[in-house]
Amino acid sequence: MRIITVNTNGIRAAERKGFFPWLAQQEADVVCIQETKAQPEQLTADAFRPAGYHCYYHSAEKKGYSGVAIYSKHKPDKVIVGMGFDDIDSEGRYLEVQLGKLSVISLYLPSGSSKEERQAFKYTVMDRYMPILQENANSKRDYIICGDWNIAHKEIDLKNWKANQKNSGFLPEERAWLDQLFEQESWVDGFRVVNQEADQYTWWSNRGQAWAKNVGWRIDYQVISERLQEKVQSATIYKDERFSDHAPLIIDYDYPLS
Repeated sequence: MRIITVNTNGIRAAERKGFFPWLAQQEADVVCIQETKAQPEQLTADAFRPAGYHCYYHSAEKKGYSGVAIYSKHKPDKVIVGMGFDDIDSEGRYLEVQLGKLSVISLYLPSGSSKEERQAFKYTVMDRYMPILQENANSKRDYIICGDWNIAHKEIDLKNWKANQKNSGFLPEERAWLDQLFEQESWVDGFRVVNQEADQYTWWSNRGQAWAKNVGWRIDYQVISERLQEKVQSATIYKDERFSDHAPLIIDYDYPLS
């Protein structure tokens, strides 16, 4: 089973940069997309309904903002739109498909970098999501939570960690939240199961020469149920082409979908 997650920073922009021809060659079972930045009426073209996939979108109420999507080769038993909180769901940040015992989620946690109010909102989302994550971890379902979590967990996960300790995305409170997730709540960072190397990033600022110099952050994850840890076969960050300021994260699992 191959699962791809990518923040497209505008799915229409990614389409113009060749994202969909690339995707058609990947043979992914499930594709999770964040930051579609599009309304339903802007996604009617065939390109946004790739052949062979059941396609689901959850757009933000605000135009040109946020939004998530999932493409699944297998028809889901159930599709859950939204986390269940009006202020979060109006921004189009959560979409879940249930495929038998497996739930795959496309998640876009807020960024707090623009202003203090957004950082405060980010914390409220984290506070409300943790009980849901605890409940999910204790259930009998398997979970793969794909997306842009907007937090780099450890020093190895961003190039300039010393200079970013007071910046959103690498704040002590944010990192402690991920510590709880991975160390106390038994969730697993799927990428790190098979890749412990440094300089593994999924996002690069558009400022300076960040991409060229690989001055990046690893903020896109596939967070998986503990029992799926042994199912991870390989993990790749695709950088040969650039569709967005984020790179696609591809993970293969020994997990047959019926």
